[in-house]
Amino acid sequence: MKSEKGFSLIGVVIAMALVGIIAIAFLGGLANASKTLFIADERATANNLAESQMESVKNRPYAISYDPAPIPSEYSGTGYSAAIDVEPLEDGSIQKITVTIEHYGSEVAILGDYKVK
Repeated sequence: MKSEKGFSLIGVVIAMALVGIIAIAFLGGLANASKTLFIADERATANNLAESQMESVKNRPYAISYDPAPIPSEYSGTGYSAAIDVEPLEDGSIQKITVTIEHYGSEVAILGDYKVK
């Protein structure tokens, strides 16, 4: 009999199919990791902005309502916006302050705290 060298067509097709399946699984995992990193960055940024807005409100004199502080320049043009809601409690000497941060119109972070007159 003659000695056969090399790979058969079936062997090559099976090997290519296995490599393709592994590549698809790897690329799918890479896409999920990228999306997860984007969401984590978005939430961290929104939390930092919410804390900054809350500190700004706490440093202002007691008022019925508060305008949001300007978004820092490093976040300008990135689609972040802030809204501040004030709810008076008890005899009007305590306020519940709620800061909401949105990214391109989607609510990302909400931070609540109290301010005393």
